[in-house]
Amino acid sequence: MINPSTTGWIDKFFLKQKLSLRPVEIQPNTFYKKVRETGFIYGHIVSFDSAVPIQTKGWLENEISKVALINTLFGVYVLTSQENNPDKFILKAVAFYNEMNPQGFNLFKKVLPHSSPSLNLEKIIDSRVQTNIDIINKNFSHIVTNALLFIDVLAFRQYLIHGKIPEKYLKKIEETMISIVSLALKTKSNKSKYDDLLIKLFESSVRYSKFSNVNIKNLEELKLDYFTNELEQNYLIDMAGMALWSDGIIEKNEAYFLHKLAESMNVADDFVTESIEKTNEFINKFKNEIPYFKYSNPVKHFYDQTTQTVVKLITRNKNRLVKEIIQSKELMLLLAYSTRRDLDEKEKKKVRKQLLDICKTVPSLAIFLLPGGTLLLPIFIKFIPTLLPSAFNENLENDD
Repeated sequence: MINPSTTGWIDKFFLKQKLSLRPVEIQPNTFYKKVRETGFIYGHIVSFDSAVPIQTKGWLENEISKVALINTLFGVYVLTSQENNPDKFILKAVAFYNEMNPQGFNLFKKVLPHSSPSLNLEKIIDSRVQTNIDIINKNFSHIVTNALLFIDVLAFRQYLIHGKIPEKYLKKIEETMISIVSLALKTKSNKSKYDDLLIKLFESSVRYSKFSNVNIKNLEELKLDYFTNELEQNYLIDMAGMALWSDGIIEKNEAYFLHKLAESMNVADDFVTESIEKTNEFINKFKNEIPYFKYSNPVKHFYDQTTQTVVKLITRNKNRLVKEIIQSKELMLLLAYSTRRDLDEKEKKKVRKQLLDICKTVPSLAIFLLPGGTLLLPIFIKFIPTLLPSAFNENLENDD
């Protein structure tokens, strides 16, 4: 089983898939539709387009996103280069991200000069998926941030074709996508409670432009002839459709907008019809799982998301955590007290310090050491007693 939070996961991923690597004869339209089925386009991954099934039980959201990103990048590499060599792909992907290196996202600080290419790519992918600067923002906006990861895939295709990323390509496609989404929202007959949230999510997810700078008034002002590849065109249409779906229905004038968008890029009406159907089908099926549609309150969203994250991390590292906690007699005693009474400030400070010391010894728990990580400690402390052996609770009962 792959663990995307430990080193070596990319090599293990390709080792698992090596006997059934992607066929090189796949067509762009087929590739795009398969990616869309996985949920990667919508920012909510529900499956992987891989020959060998990938088990994700117990994985965190960002771990699923990392594997989805590497798998989709490899897919566009096969599609564009017409070869399925993982070693060559890894070298190309590292070179691509080193050239991308957008402002405020310094990959060179993440890449170790003497590490293997696959380990360097792991560090890059990890940074790429976790783009926001703190835990609160990451949990609040990850649905749209992950949807925008397909821009990486499109830019990687350009890099493979030209040997470099065309000048201002990333800025152009991001600004165009933002403009289209903004125009789509303006065409809506009925505003939904999700519209403002969608704008906020985009604002926290874009990397090369500002949502507030968009001042396009109609489709005619957009230079859509710049995007000639069907992967780009299909993506822009699907993103517009996703924005329009937020109230649960596509009105006639909204469908008209999508068809006009497709017409301006010489995309067949059949794709628009299919796009509306697939978006409706996907969101209706997974709406209760997609944070964007599940939460309009960022505080509640943050608490629920982080609680799930902490529980998964604790469960995954249960044995090591129990061992470390039991070895700390003072921490055990304070935890025992905490189940019967509120700890005073001095005791709470000791618990936090000792738990953070334990987190330093367990790589998977590094999240608690990041900016904002201490906000998760109360959730951590709440679930610790459930991990400890029954003798711990028996001792509490006998301790007067």
